[in-house]
Formats: sequence, C-alpha cells, structure tokens
Amino acid sequence: MSDAGKLLQEMNDRSREVFRRVVESYLQTGDPVGSRTLTREMTEKVSAATIRNVMQDLEFLGLLGSPHISAGRVPTQLGLRMFVDGLLEVSELTNEDRAAIDGQVAETDADVSTLMDRIGSALSGVTHGASLVLAPKHEAPLKHIEFVSLGHDRALVVLVFADGHVENRVFNPPPGQTPSSMREAANFLNSVLEGHTLSELGSVVSREFSKHRQELDSLARELVESGTAYWESEGTPYERLIVRGRSNLLAESAEKQELERIRTLFDDLERKRDIVDFLDLAETGEGVRIFIGSENKLFSLSGSSLVVSPYMNADRKIVGAVGVIGPTRLNYGRIVPIVDYTAQLVGRLISNRGNG
Repeated sequence: MSDAGKLLQEMNDRSREVFRRVVESYLQTGDPVGSRTLTREMTEKVSAATIRNVMQDLEFLGLLGSPHISAGRVPTQLGLRMFVDGLLEVSELTNEDRAAIDGQVAETDADVSTLMDRIGSALSGVTHGASLVLAPKHEAPLKHIEFVSLGHDRALVVLVFADGHVENRVFNPPPGQTPSSMREAANFLNSVLEGHTLSELGSVVSREFSKHRQELDSLARELVESGTAYWESEGTPYERLIVRGRSNLLAESAEKQELERIRTLFDDLERKRDIVDFLDLAETGEGVRIFIGSENKLFSLSGSSLVVSPYMNADRKIVGAVGVIGPTRLNYGRIVPIVDYTAQLVGRLISNRGNG
C-alpha cells in the first residue's frame, strides 16, 4: 500500500470527510475552501473551530496547503494523489459523451491519420482539456525513399509505402551533404528496402550496409547511418503525436501564474520533447493511469495532470496511447471513463484495419 493509502486508513471519519469535501470542492471550482463553508456541508454538526483544527492537522500531514494568507485550503499534490487512489468515485460514461466520441469516428473510410485527428478532436471537445493521441506506426512494407535538402542543416525524408501511404519527415542530416550524396544514399536504401516495414528496415540496412559500405561515398555513408538511427528512435514518435484543444487550457486559466504554466506546457508540446516517454508511461501497465504534477516527467514543469491509457492492436500488442492533459484540478471521475472508452474504441478500429 502507498504512503497516501496508509494515511487515508489512519484518518478518522471526520478528517476523511473534511479532506474529501475540500478536494471535491477544489476540483469543481479551483478555489480554496474555508472552514465556514465546510460547517454547512458536513454530515455531523461541528463548529468552524473544530473544522479549522482538522484542516490544520491535514496541512501538517502534507495533504492540504494554503495558497494565500486566506483561511482557505487546497489539496497538495500528495493530497490529490491520495484522493485519486483512495476516494475517487469514477462515474459511468454518459450516453452523451459516448455519442460525441462515436460521432467523430463514424466514417470508417477515413485513413488512420485522419481517424486519429478526429479522435483527438473528440477527446478534447468532450473533456474540455487538451488531448494527446499517439498514433500507431505505419507498418505496411516500404516502396521508396527519397531525401530532399531544405537547407544546410535540414532535410526531408520522403517515405512511400506499398499501400500508397506517404510520410514526410524533417531531420538534421550530417553536415556537408550534397544532392549527389543524398541521391546515392537513397539509391542504396531503395535497393534493400523492398518488402520490409519501417521497423524492420534498421536491421536490414545494418546487415546490407556492412557488405556494401566501401561502395558508398563517405557522405552517403554518414547519411545512411544517421537516417537509420533517426527512424529507429527519435524521429518516428515525433511525427505520431497529435495534440488538440490547447485553447481549452487557456480558457480555464485566469491567473497569471497559471497562464505561465500553461505556456510552459505548450512549449513542451510544441517541441514534443521526450515524447518517446509518453508511450513508456502507458506501456508500463494496461488501463488508465493518472499522473499528477511532478509525477508526470513529461510535463512536470507546467504542473499539469495527465490521464492516459494505451490501446492495442488485434495481437494485443500496445501500439499507441490516448490521453487528456490539463490543470491538476481535472474532473478525474468523469475523464477516466472517457479516456478508457476512447482507448478501447481506437484499439478496435485499429484492429479492424489491420494496422499496428
């Protein structure tokens, strides 16, 4: 049992009720809760002074904090964690929310990227937060690769798949590349890629590269080596993260400090920094997971919460994730079933298409 769970067990009924009411009120309004407000809501009749003493005890335990000099209290990150783990009542998915999500994906002829975009829009629309959708890798065999220079330190790799799908990815090539070296690198890759998927390409290229290395110009060699590293690791997930609903977060925030945190979050999302870790978060266990504030290593600077769930393909392999990110006072009880349902829906859609 977690430390938060033990604390919860050790509380008496009155302390537990005061704690629960403070958190629920905070999640609903975002405002500190005072003892006078609680005296009107408590199950048993107790004085404001008694409530104040209980709140001081909860503050001493690190579960509540005072944001200002006011008498009101708000839950700390530890307090929110304890509430989510031990007191959160997850509601049933409403017919209205289900219909809103289903309505966005009703057209089954959409390609996967369009489908994922719609899923993201539906999720942000229903939750009024920002949605994150990590799309599955495109696993059809490759047909053709081409490099296009965009400047001295930027290039585009065009990936054409056997099923007609095309992906363009910007990357930083090794310095000194010329049109000739890019053409030579592409010719080599095209000679070995036929019938192989993107995830297989790295090992195929490594094997063939060792046989034909000396036949390639030194610049072309560097490009092939860096290209292989690129699509095996950092490049792939960067293109696969779809973020929708940023404006929802701004609409929620009135305070300057909160706006600064939201801007930090936007910067993180724009750079898509450490997005590989986003899937790692989801892959560590099935079902919905909640990360609060600094527990969320991706967006800890912005003090945001992330509700995330992986989804699986027909082989029960995790191929992506969906999530909602917002201020720590998210309506967790409502958002958890929405994220859960969306992840299961995406899994079914992906399985039916044979993707991932």
